[in-house]
Amino acid sequence: MGRYVARRLLQMLPVIIGTTFLVFALVTEMGGDPVQNLYGERPVPESIRVALTAQYHLDEPLPVRYGYYLGGLIQGDFGTSLSGSRPISEMIADAWPETLRIAGIAFVFEMIIGVAAGVMAGMRRGKFLDNLVLLSTLTVIAVPIFVLGQVSQIFLGVKAGIFPVSGTNEGFVSYLLPGLVLGSVSLAYIARLARASVAENLRMDYVRTAKAKGLAPSRITGVHVLRNSLIPVVTFLGADLGTLMGGAIVTERIFNIPGVGYNLFKAIQIEDGPALVGFVTLLVIVYVVMALVVDLLYAVLDPRIRYA
Repeated sequence: MGRYVARRLLQMLPVIIGTTFLVFALVTEMGGDPVQNLYGERPVPESIRVALTAQYHLDEPLPVRYGYYLGGLIQGDFGTSLSGSRPISEMIADAWPETLRIAGIAFVFEMIIGVAAGVMAGMRRGKFLDNLVLLSTLTVIAVPIFVLGQVSQIFLGVKAGIFPVSGTNEGFVSYLLPGLVLGSVSLAYIARLARASVAENLRMDYVRTAKAKGLAPSRITGVHVLRNSLIPVVTFLGADLGTLMGGAIVTERIFNIPGVGYNLFKAIQIEDGPALVGFVTLLVIVYVVMALVVDLLYAVLDPRIRYA
């Protein structure tokens, strides 16, 4: 296992370097004049242009600029934002806890409710509960997330007054509604995936053997069926956790949560290339780490899986 983890960590390096270089190149080459973007239509004073050009190595070739960026990244320096000249690492430190809060709520919500709904539907395939889960999840999947967020704001926030509708001034309660909205679509996918996996495993030979041995239905479901059915669910959850922790641009924008997604939206809006590259780099690192965690969880769920 140790050698496998070490090998995977080494494999992560070219993925991170290749992805960040691609993003860096696209943002740099397609972003126009970054100094002029800060001033809009106003003329840029020559002294400021010279200073910013030297600070951000804008007069250097692309590979050299990326080399400077990669060297800083190795030291934990994500660069400096063009807007306000603020270190991007500080922006990430402020935004990351906000995203973690709503991502944690969304993940717990979709994992518990989604798996429970999927297992119950799979155990009762073709019955009322199964049809109800299929219909409700299909409805949630069909509704765009920005519509779901705004509708929940109106009915659960403004009219019912159950949740705050914007900002983080109310503490933990402020993150509940954004977290539920963020996890709703993933919950629907998890429920359908768990339902299909449970229904398939119930028809396997080992289940009939367990029933023939006289094992209790709860043990058959909890120990044998559920454990084997969770492997595809864990795969989805791992990838989705990377998405949640990376930041949901739409959800954070709707509820005015100053997290990673919100800062990404602002960076795109004001064409702040260094901030955009820095936050996307964070997303890349989160994704590759979560992919490694998912692979390691396979061996926990299925003892037959071993890594050399």
